[in-house]
Amino acid sequence: QVQFVESGGALVQPGGSLRISCAASGFPLDDFATVWFRQGPGKEREWVSCISGRTSADGPTYYADFVKGRFTISRDGAINTAYLQMNSLKLEDTAVYYCAADPRFIHCSSVTQTPSDHLQHWGQGTLVTVSS
Repeated sequence: QVQFVESGGALVQPGGSLRISCAASGFPLDDFATVWFRQGPGKEREWVSCISGRTSADGPTYYADFVKGRFTISRDGAINTAYLQMNSLKLEDTAVYYCAADPRFIHCSSVTQTPSDHLQHWGQGTLVTVSS
């Protein structure tokens, strides 16, 4: 049984930093593109960052413009966990953050162009609140 479990969400002040995690079981994150999405209050879900599967010829990491230079995605295959390091957090980063992956996609260039509700595996989300 595939399970993704996000953790690490918290209340943080503007300008602060936070690292959230996505621990997977029953699915080898290293082999496929892993995507972080978020959904803010009253907003649609949007993709934030992606890390390609280890055999992909794509660039290793992708970022939405609104987080470039502030967020860093990484993955530890040994413990089957993906991370999102978030620095210089802004009020508008407040959202529930989800990780997702699908066995059909190893390339970030493909998975980020796919409607998110078509992706097979999702976690339950972790809430990040940026507030003073």
